[in-house]
Amino acid sequence: MSQALVRTAAGWLLGLMLAVVGAIVSVNLVNSSVASPQQPVREYLEALQKGEGERALGLLRASVPDADPAMLDGTALQTSASRITNVKLGGAEQRSGNRVLVPLDYTIDGSQLRTEFLLESTGTEWLFFHKWAFVPAPLPTVDITVVNSNEATVNGVPVNMPGGRNTFAVFYPGEYEASLNGQFFSAPPTSATVSGRDAPTAPLNLLTQATEELNQAVAARVKEFLDQCAAEAGKQQRLQPDCPFYHATNNRVVDGTIKWSITEYPKISIEPFDGKWVVAPLDGKARINAEQVDLFTGAVSALNEVHDFSFTTRLDIEGDTIKVTPLLSF
Repeated sequence: MSQALVRTAAGWLLGLMLAVVGAIVSVNLVNSSVASPQQPVREYLEALQKGEGERALGLLRASVPDADPAMLDGTALQTSASRITNVKLGGAEQRSGNRVLVPLDYTIDGSQLRTEFLLESTGTEWLFFHKWAFVPAPLPTVDITVVNSNEATVNGVPVNMPGGRNTFAVFYPGEYEASLNGQFFSAPPTSATVSGRDAPTAPLNLLTQATEELNQAVAARVKEFLDQCAAEAGKQQRLQPDCPFYHATNNRVVDGTIKWSITEYPKISIEPFDGKWVVAPLDGKARINAEQVDLFTGAVSALNEVHDFSFTTRLDIEGDTIKVTPLLSF
């Protein structure tokens, strides 16, 4: 009876020891996985990838600065996170005050980058499982400017640009690409990578330029004006018509023989100036054909001369309407 009791007690003791060891192993396993300092970072990255800005903000425990929040949710946030590849979480590095540093190595556009997240212990759960949370800090920002426009596109999302500039609160890590794709004005894309809350980020400057569609539309209106002006000058038989071109001579030009034509149309260049869009001075060439009489000899000869001319215009654009107004001085 005593030997059987001893064997039973030994069996129970062995089972208890195995249970304790198993519990310790389980606790250590949980503390090194779902209760590890890396777990909040994993959940934060997952929220970024899903475009869940509210969840990401709550996990990061970050404050939002006084800036445009357009990049903090949805498509803009997903686009930013989608450019992060080759993600590798490092081991937690101990810091003072129950804090740890969790490094994150990754790649954006072929560049190897690292972000370091600072977390702090916030106690335990069920007596054994550690609780970790990000150390609160403000979100970083990205400044964007655009020449002569009140709108732009950032990470595929249209945004307002009051006075041609705006500041956007952003999550990190991520990449933010700005561009302008308008019918008449556009700017090539430019991007900035935000690798940390304190990492300096260069401003994005969109250099707006006229599109080929606008250049062609203005060129067509200038050509139409010059052709009509030349035709009217011939119709009125004028050497000095109300046009950018004219002819001066001491000879008598035979009435009914004057004909004007444009031999070289101006090249169009539209540039920003003082918050507006202006057309650079327009330079071209016009030909006059006629018969002329020398007042001293009476000799009749053919007049065939090409004159350089130059003039300016005012460009007005409202919606889809383009208006080009020639500005002539006589």
